Amino acid sequence: QAQLVESGGGLVQAGASLRLSCTASGLTFSNYAMAWFRQAPGKDREYVSVVSMKGDKTYYGDSVKGRFTISRDNAENTVYLQMNSLKPEDTAVYYCAADYRLSNSFSTNSANYRYWGQGTQVTVSS
Repeated sequence: QAQLVESGGGLVQAGASLRLSCTASGLTFSNYAMAWFRQAPGKDREYVSVVSMKGDKTYYGDSVKGRFTISRDNAENTVYLQMNSLKPEDTAVYYCAADYRLSNSFSTNSANYRYWGQGTQVTVSS
């Protein structure tokens, strides 16, 4: 049974940094593109960032571009999201998700992602 477990969320002030981690088990991690999504109260789930299964291709949502960095360690079955210059509007539950791929590509469509973590809360105070 595949499982994704996020960690690293918390309460920080605006301008601070956090690093989220997501560790996978029960799947061949290197066969999956990995993504981060987030959902704020009363809002739709939002795509944040994705990294290809080899780790050499990344893509970011416009709202986080230049502030967040996604990376992965296939030896550790872990994907990371380094979040810098955090803003109050970054407050949300952050979810990691896994999408099985036949090639080194990725999708930003949440419907393509088969496995999801339970989420980790990030709260940024002003």
